[in-house]
Amino acid sequence: MSGGGVGGHDLDALWAAAADAQRSDSKYGGGTGKASTVTSFLNERAIPLLRGDYTDAVGKELYAGTAELARVAGWSALDMGHHALAQRHFIQALRMARAGASLAVGCHVLTNMALQATLRGYPDEAVDMAQGTYDRARHRAAPRVLAFAKLVEALAHARLGDAPSAAAALVSSERLLEQADTEPRDEPAWIRYYTPARMAADAVEIHRDLHLPAAALGWNNRAAPMPESAYTRSVGLRMTVLATAHLQHRDLDQALAHGQRAVTILSHVRSTRATDYLAGVVRAMAPWRRDPRVIDLSHLAHQAIAISTTGSAR
Repeated sequence: MSGGGVGGHDLDALWAAAADAQRSDSKYGGGTGKASTVTSFLNERAIPLLRGDYTDAVGKELYAGTAELARVAGWSALDMGHHALAQRHFIQALRMARAGASLAVGCHVLTNMALQATLRGYPDEAVDMAQGTYDRARHRAAPRVLAFAKLVEALAHARLGDAPSAAAALVSSERLLEQADTEPRDEPAWIRYYTPARMAADAVEIHRDLHLPAAALGWNNRAAPMPESAYTRSVGLRMTVLATAHLQHRDLDQALAHGQRAVTILSHVRSTRATDYLAGVVRAMAPWRRDPRVIDLSHLAHQAIAISTTGSAR
């Protein structure tokens, strides 16, 4: 704070802390020290600022930045399977977004909550949440923010086995991304990670869940490689999805190759979500369980799961 009031450098610190925590989460998972650090920053730095003096314009940005911090804390909790804690953070983020009249941040938080519902096994609820979020924000939020809501809707439809609805939501997401890229307009910096290449990577999982392996592998060809050093967990998760897609395609050799890479990568990540995805690969290999290569990979996967659960990320 400067001169007794909240200033631009305070806002910069909030957004920088949120971005730093998001990068750490993407690289090492939600079970690292950075996750607790962002919660401490939220409670000890951000919340006290709300009790300071500031203009209306600064206040809106302050509430939005605090909401983003709470969202990142919620996502880290979700990644470790602490869903009750994640929901508390998400609800806090929604309140902050509402207080700051930040439709974009609120939309993003609700989309994260829809994704949480999908991961917890409630895709029908996730569909309703994602559609409701999109409907409320469709005429006011930036296209890229809306595109992510449609992606999460597609993921939920896929978990329900509803291929037509998943395809329709994915097409909507793709069109909104095209609009965002061809009609530049103000959009939040925090949503710029959602690109056509990122959409393609998620489309692999959508079609894997729909048991359409050929389509899944086709989408993978459109997904740009991600630097493992920056997106360790994301790359590892992607390898598990590719492994299971290849198993659906009855290509054990490719599945083993991607599964082996997933194990190597995710051994350095603290993420319950990642261990769940690894366990999914082992389950999908059940028809080949007597193959010595599958036995070896299953052993390595269980070792990686144990390390991720009890160890610490590097």
